[in-house]
This record gives sequence, C-alpha cells and structure tokens, in this order.
Amino acid sequence: MSGVTGTDDTARRDGLARADAVLLGFVRALRAAGVEASTERVYAFLRAVDVLRPELRGDVYWAGRATLCGGHDDLERYERVFAAYFGTAGEPSRRPAVAAPPPRLRLVLRDAPPGARAPADDERPGPPTATLASSVEVLRHRDVAGLDAAERAQLNRLLAAFALHGQTRRSARRRPARRGDVDPRRTVRELLRRGGEPARLLRHARVERPRRVVLLVDVSGSMAPYADALLRFSHAAVRGGRTEVFTIGTRLTRVTRELSHRDPDLAMAALAAAVPDWRGGTRLGELLREFLNRWGQRGMARGAVVVLLSDGWERGDPELLGAQMRRLHGLAHRVIWANPRKARPGYAPVAAGMAAALPYVDAFVAGHSLAALERLAAVVRGADAAVAVSPTEITGLEGADRA
Repeated sequence: MSGVTGTDDTARRDGLARADAVLLGFVRALRAAGVEASTERVYAFLRAVDVLRPELRGDVYWAGRATLCGGHDDLERYERVFAAYFGTAGEPSRRPAVAAPPPRLRLVLRDAPPGARAPADDERPGPPTATLASSVEVLRHRDVAGLDAAERAQLNRLLAAFALHGQTRRSARRRPARRGDVDPRRTVRELLRRGGEPARLLRHARVERPRRVVLLVDVSGSMAPYADALLRFSHAAVRGGRTEVFTIGTRLTRVTRELSHRDPDLAMAALAAAVPDWRGGTRLGELLREFLNRWGQRGMARGAVVVLLSDGWERGDPELLGAQMRRLHGLAHRVIWANPRKARPGYAPVAAGMAAALPYVDAFVAGHSLAALERLAAVVRGADAAVAVSPTEITGLEGADRA
C-alpha cells in the first residue's frame, strides 16, 4: 500500500507542477497583452485557483479576473487572452468585458495511468492538466515556420491580444501630485480662493508617457515563413498607440494606417493590397537610408525605440547598411534587432548585413516564436535589459571577417 500511496503522491505533485506551469504561462500571455500582473497578484491568483476548483474552467476564469486585473482597461485584455489561451465553448463571442464567462465546462484531462486508484468521495481532485492550455504552452515555444494551419490560427488569436509599449520617459507636461515640486500657480490660486488665508502647498510632477515605437518588418522572400506572424504582432502594437510600422524588402512602405483596422484579418487584407514587394529581395541599407531621410531624421526616430524584424540578409552594400545603422543609433533612444534565425542551433550573426548592423544594435533578440515575441515586448518596454549585444558576439564577427 505504501508503494501505491507514493505513486499517487508523485502523480499528484506532477499534476500540480503541470497545472502551475499552465497557469504561469497564462500569466505571461496576460503580461504580453499589457496587463500589469505583479508578483503579488500572481501569488493571489494561484492561491485562489487552489482554493476553488481548478478543474472547472469558470473557476479559473473568475479567480484570474478577481486577482490579476487591476482596472477596467485590463478586463478587455483579460477576456481576449483567456479565450485565446483556454479556448471557448463553441463559437467565440463578442460580449463586453463585464459579461459573464462561458458556461462552466470541465477542462479536458489526460487519461489516468493504469493502476491508478479512484479518488475517494471526500478527497478533493488535484489540479488537472488542461490539454488545450498545455498545447498553448507548447505552442509558445514552437518555431512559427513549422506550424500547421490549426496552430497558426491559434497563434493568431494569441497575437491579437498582444500590447506593445515603449519604455517610459518623463515629458515636459506636469500633473497634480501629492509629492513633487511646488506648483506656484495652483498654490497662489488656492490662496486667493481662501481670501489670503494660509493654505497647504500644492504640488505637481512630470507626466510619464511611453516612447514612440517604430517597427521595420522585413517581408522579403527569406522572411516569408515569419512575415505573417510578425505583421500580426505589429497590428497589435499599432492598436496600443504611438507605434509606426514600415515594411522593407525592395521598397519601403508605411503601413500604419492599414494596420489600424480593429479586425486583424481586415488589417492584413488591407496591408496585402498596399505592399507591392512581398517575397522579393532585400535592400536593407538603401531602405533604411530612405526611412531616415524621409521620416526618421525629421523626428519619427528621435528618442524612439526602433525595432528591426529581419534575418539580416542583404543584397546591397553591407557598408551602406552599417553607415545607416550608425545614423539610426545616433537618433533613436534604443535600437533593437529581432532575428528569427537567432534561435537556431549553431547560429552566428555572420551574414554580411547582420554583421555590419550588429555593432550599432543595443539589443539582439530572437523572433521565431510567441515566447520570443513576448520577450521582445518586454525588451521594448525596458523590462528586460539582459539581451544587449555581448562583446563575444562582436569579437566573433571580427574573427569571421578576418577569416
């Protein structure tokens, strides 16, 4: 009997670990969608799910909504992420965020191993392994190029819930605050309103606002397996505000207006009609120069977070790309390069274009999967600074050039 009990305890611990991994993956998706789920909120969420019935989809829904959402703006994001992560019962609904969740349907459990005992009547079932949610957690780390049609549809639902905000900065505008510098105008007006009687000092503080984000998305032939996912990621970024999107291939095309459609499919259809150089060649240096001369130098890139989503293949002159990257690095607050090929085993940034651009890149990240795009969003937000280009990579490039 002791052996059976030990096996049951081990299975229960494994079930708890798998369920926690699923729930934490859901929290990561929420954060990528812009929900500020702090560590305290995540801990409260896990405790609430444990107290309720984790095998019921509705209990997981209400536990997360009560603990992870900090304001009304989070409710719509929570609805979208929950529906994409755990699925919906039947056709997805377009109900407002204040509506009730779908009916309480039990999550699908894996088959029990042979010989496992049935739980007693008074024994509470352990946390289940949600098949759909677990598949989403696996999907987060899958390379986009290897997904089938069903997995791409699921990925598109998760990408639609993304949010992308630049690193915050203090603007020149001020707002009333409890702490900060004394606001002389408001303080004097308060004195006059009181007839000259002493009044407390009123204060103000600088307003913080996110920096502008500029996305340059490579739609050349070598980026064809990733272009759709990256553009859907860009669509979600445009919906978040203060984001400009350009496609680069053989031409430079500004597609911010096309991506402003609320519906992702309508936005992609409008973008397909506007971009003339799908799956063509790549002229990164010339197009980056065109961007800087036409938009960047005039202010779009000044103080902005500029993200290049490309594999770095360059048909033109690599020295031109290096010179334009130097210009861009002097204008932008931060330059980030997301390369879908970076995550492949044995990858080294020795392609001519990538090698020329890398010395002027502040952060070099992967862009091949949903998890990589989540990390990219964190880097743009300034929450992950551990992805700077290392001296080892630069040294490796120099060695490759000498060879």
